[in-house]
Amino acid sequence: MASSNPRKRPTSTQISTKSSSSPKENIIINNNNTSSDSPIASPKWGLLFKLSLFSIPPYFYLLFYHYPIEQELRRSILINAAMSLVGFFLTVKLIPVASRYVLKRNLFGYDINKKDTPMGSVKVPESLGIVVGIVFLVVAILFQYFNFTEDSNWLVEYNAALACICFMMLLGFVDDVLDVPWRVKLLLPSIAALPLLMAYAGHTTIVIPKPLVPHIGVEVLDLGCLYKLYMGLLAVFCTNSINIHAGLNGLEVGQTVVIASAILIHNIMQIGASTDPEYKQAHAFSVYLTQPLLATSLALLSYNWYPSSVFVGDTFTYFAGMTMAVIGILGHFSETLLIFFLPQVLNFLLSLPQLSGYIPCPRHRLPKFDPKTGLLTGTNDGTLVNLSLRILGRKSEKALCIYLLGFQALACCFCFLLRHILAGWYK
Repeated sequence: MASSNPRKRPTSTQISTKSSSSPKENIIINNNNTSSDSPIASPKWGLLFKLSLFSIPPYFYLLFYHYPIEQELRRSILINAAMSLVGFFLTVKLIPVASRYVLKRNLFGYDINKKDTPMGSVKVPESLGIVVGIVFLVVAILFQYFNFTEDSNWLVEYNAALACICFMMLLGFVDDVLDVPWRVKLLLPSIAALPLLMAYAGHTTIVIPKPLVPHIGVEVLDLGCLYKLYMGLLAVFCTNSINIHAGLNGLEVGQTVVIASAILIHNIMQIGASTDPEYKQAHAFSVYLTQPLLATSLALLSYNWYPSSVFVGDTFTYFAGMTMAVIGILGHFSETLLIFFLPQVLNFLLSLPQLSGYIPCPRHRLPKFDPKTGLLTGTNDGTLVNLSLRILGRKSEKALCIYLLGFQALACCFCFLLRHILAGWYK
């Protein structure tokens, strides 16, 4: 992506496109006669109401009635939820403001999946994930005042987690602006995860599945430095897997909302079912980061759902992936997190031949759009989006996104079912 030199104002138009699977062309246009576009569309409140009606009642039922959660812990969760709600409304308010600024700086994209239609020529503000990340960090930092004391054992790891998330968000914004090559993108999460890896003081052991104990000879295995290597690799996978499972309005944010909702329910279930204070605190730690992530992501989804008024950019995908990786690592449920990420694992395996260079990888691994019918047709590129179209047939962008998010929800339900079936036998 080209950008203007601050010491020399270019007089010609500079355009570059970004190699990714996102449904847009990232464009920076630098000239002397730039004006901001019209304001973006209003948030889709109807969508948010339906999602809230579907997800909030079960969550509060588990929190208040189903499990006997300690009053002090419940109070901390509710304070965090209230602050997250404030963060939601703040994000809804700030996104239009930030959109005007990025349009003034000519950071916008054209929606490729609407090419040759009137909507395909609309300038869509790019990299609005930066608003979500900033509001999330403000909420998470301020929450420390209500929950952590100066001598809290969790304070160091909590701040290290926030440092990783902030680092990854800024690297994602740099990627949006500079168009970082794929080989460099794979290294960015490794760099961003360093604060957490250096500050991590928890256990480095894993519980051996019961069927394997007779063969290995121990029930608990200490991995030492290998455990931290695993943590780093998990951060790299989660961050990049959200980034490459893209290509449709609402898909990047939608999958984040689905996974974050599953993480919240999982944490409340584990807190309610456990009697170990440290185990409860680990899952409460996850709740404190997941609630603001879910709230701010829902605010972004209200603008990014089809037809999208804003693009989230790599800023959001990197931020969301790193946040969920940190949540899984410090909550000690990385195996469960990987099952929640089952569609992303499948998409990664489908993408591996092209990402490794074994099969030629085009600039945009997107389905073909027919402007006459408004339907998408799957190509032979190795993505879950194209595979779904090849199996299901031609679909509209909105319908396909709903199918993929439904598959994401089914993967999360499968994880809960699997944990229930294997409880007491596997571990």
